[in-house]
Amino acid sequence: MSGRRDFLSQPAPENYVAGLGRGATGFTTRSDLGPARDGPSEDQIKAAVAKRSAQLGLSEPKGGDDDDDERYQDPDNEVGLFAGGIYDKDDEDADRIWKEVDDKMARRRQKQREAREKAEREEYERLNPKIQQQFAGLKRALETVTDEEWANLPDPKDLTGRTKRARQARMQRFYAVPDSVLAAARDQGQFGTTVADDGTATEANKDGTVTDFAKIGAARDKVLRARLEQQSQSSGIATAGSATSIDPKGYLTSLANAQGVEQSIGDIEQFRKMLKSAVDSNPKQAASWIAAARLEIAAGKPGAARALIAKGCQHCPKSEDIWLENIHLNDNRNAKVIAAQAIQANPHSVKLWVEAMKLENDARSKKKVIRRALDHNPESEALWKEAVNLEEDPADARMLLAKATELIPESLDLWLALARLETPDNARKVLNKAVKKLPSSYELWIAAARLEEQLGEGTKRPVMKNAVKFLAKQNAMPKRDVWIAEAERCEEEGAVVTCSNIIEETLGWGLDEDDDRKEIWMEDAKGSISRDKFATARAIYACALRVFPNSRSLYLAAVDLERNHGTKDDLWRALEKAVEACPHVEVFWLMLAKEKAGEINEARRVLARAFKQNPDNEDIWLAAVKLEADNGHIDQARDLLKTARQNAPTDRVWMRSVAFERQLGNNDAALDLVRDALQLFPGAPKLWMMKGQIYEDLGKVAEAREAYATGVRAVPGSVPLWLLYSRLEERAGNVVKARSVLDRARQAVPKTPELWCELIRVERRAGNVNQAKTLMAAALQQMPKSGLLWAERILHLEPRTQRKPLITEAIKKVEDDPVLQVTAARILWAERKLDRAQNWFERALLLDRDMGDTWAWYYKFLLQHGTEEKRNDLVAKCVLNDPRHGEVWQRVAKDPKNAGKGTEEVLKLVAAALN
Repeated sequence: MSGRRDFLSQPAPENYVAGLGRGATGFTTRSDLGPARDGPSEDQIKAAVAKRSAQLGLSEPKGGDDDDDERYQDPDNEVGLFAGGIYDKDDEDADRIWKEVDDKMARRRQKQREAREKAEREEYERLNPKIQQQFAGLKRALETVTDEEWANLPDPKDLTGRTKRARQARMQRFYAVPDSVLAAARDQGQFGTTVADDGTATEANKDGTVTDFAKIGAARDKVLRARLEQQSQSSGIATAGSATSIDPKGYLTSLANAQGVEQSIGDIEQFRKMLKSAVDSNPKQAASWIAAARLEIAAGKPGAARALIAKGCQHCPKSEDIWLENIHLNDNRNAKVIAAQAIQANPHSVKLWVEAMKLENDARSKKKVIRRALDHNPESEALWKEAVNLEEDPADARMLLAKATELIPESLDLWLALARLETPDNARKVLNKAVKKLPSSYELWIAAARLEEQLGEGTKRPVMKNAVKFLAKQNAMPKRDVWIAEAERCEEEGAVVTCSNIIEETLGWGLDEDDDRKEIWMEDAKGSISRDKFATARAIYACALRVFPNSRSLYLAAVDLERNHGTKDDLWRALEKAVEACPHVEVFWLMLAKEKAGEINEARRVLARAFKQNPDNEDIWLAAVKLEADNGHIDQARDLLKTARQNAPTDRVWMRSVAFERQLGNNDAALDLVRDALQLFPGAPKLWMMKGQIYEDLGKVAEAREAYATGVRAVPGSVPLWLLYSRLEERAGNVVKARSVLDRARQAVPKTPELWCELIRVERRAGNVNQAKTLMAAALQQMPKSGLLWAERILHLEPRTQRKPLITEAIKKVEDDPVLQVTAARILWAERKLDRAQNWFERALLLDRDMGDTWAWYYKFLLQHGTEEKRNDLVAKCVLNDPRHGEVWQRVAKDPKNAGKGTEEVLKLVAAALN
């Protein structure tokens, strides 16, 4: 036997607490601590503190505890000097001013702050993508998995809790079932029917309960009766004797509603018991009576509902809601009696008087009821309005309103109604009285301004100016947004002068010079334009231009408004103001000359004025040349170009001179001009392009190649010049040379989608599809957000079945690209999803209205699937926007053969050239 002692007899370890390992805690009792002792008194504490202070040589604190009280006093709960202060008007003004300062500081740099936060958020989302975004490509790749591949996927093994389930399986025990249980289960579904003493058939169940078949039959009859009553009320089934008439329109609907009646019978009974309990427990609560009556209506028992609501009116005679419910549940004759009882119990209830008035059939009786109501409720605005609406004679209505405004001087609607019915002179008096009674109402001032506008004195009397001064003095000046909304409402109702006066006097309210007033006002104008309130936007621009008279952006926005939503005269006036305010901005001169191009003499005068302000401006010279050329004055145009080359010798003037001669077919003269121009401007890529194109027109391929080669050496960064050089070699059959040219171009101008796309097209046209795919993969790796590359891959390098998932992936990577949007529309067009294709075309136009290829594709689509009206509308919009860019558009528009053709003709030519 071992010499080690049993653990029960061993001493406990040091600091051992029994049960501590399983969470037990120790405790102490009063017996462990001994008898309680009192702590030191306050005097003893003070004596100890004084003794210690004397030992340390510290002075004794003065004033006792008052310093501590003041030191630790809550500043928000003052009880000292300002405890009895009054919060007067000066304090209110100070708080308002400080609040305005805080708001102004918050508005500063708000746009920049929001843009910075948005950029930071997008950068964070890009660096920390969600799991869903990371696996988006893999999830889209699952679309290609076939049903057979899905079926062949192995089932995953469930290893969770395997040991536990195995242990539970081992612990299961099965026992034999006694015969008595089997016999009971056998007899469970059998019926033993006996006849009771009263003759009813009953069933004795195994548990001792008895089923009463008489009650089951009664319940069935009750359900059938409810269904028939509901159908007779809802679908118009009327039974008289043996004849039945059925409304064929409402019969099917009533059958559909009656399907749930049998299911809701039990719920109705349950709700009926609950509401009965609520009514019995608190009969003075009107809501319970109303709910009980509505339940009976839903159950198809209007009689019971009327009885309930009548009983409720006896218990709750002062509740107008229960009286109104009682009136609605009865016919007109009984409702009048009930309304009289209700008014007798509640003579000051406006709702009951109005309901009683509505029960009358003739106007005379309604007036009588309303006047009795006014005797009991002379200060009810609703009753006075009903009384005025019942009057047919304006004089009687005016008398009623005059009396109403005396009794209810704070009613704005009554004052405005009285002003509308009065004569102009009396209306002014009425509004002046109203302003005295309601000094903080800006609606009265707007009504006064509209009155002056109706009298033709809207521009003479400064009503809104006085309104701003008065309301500011009363501290009742609304915010800018409220004034703009009121101006838009005036415009909608035809008061354009009032709308303009409101904007003029209130647009700058609350804005300082430090604020970005111009940007804020331009945003206000854009908001009004989006709501089709063009007069308000016009007034905002006019007010802004008075503050910023030389703002180019404001004049451009105002001119754009007049061009899109104004008349031609309004546009001319806006442009005249623009050229007077900004005489050295050639854009306004050119726009004015273009708008008056139909009248050549007027256009010449405009350009002559522009020459005086801008004597050496090349844009004005070129506009004058275009004006003469478009009107067939070739010699004058040539003379103007010659003069321009002398007075404004820029590369654009020389290029326009070369293009002018090419359009006339004078290639030799054009070649001489381009040679002279290149001596002056050897770094102008368009001159090198024009030289090569002239040689191509003359059939001199070698000279054209030399021109392009010299051009790319002189201007290696010009992408169009490299493209022309490559296409020349490809047309000449030198595919290897074309490939070499594009390789050099990609080295000179890296990461350029147009060069990569052209190289891919060269390989594809040469039959090297695999090489084209390899190049496409490399290009998308360098430029994943190029819509041009994605469109080329989807339409020409991938099978038709892969187009839809690829376009989805491309649009997610490249959000707003018109080329990609047009590609999506073309794919949907090929799948005959015409409505969706049209939506994508319109989205592409919204993204970039200057892309001519988009207009051409949409026009081609409408030629096959659109109406004549839709095509004409598209052509009108295209002419208005005047697109200038696009791969096919520029090639067709700049062809010398198409010189002088308008936007509509170019659109049709481009649509025919698309494939």
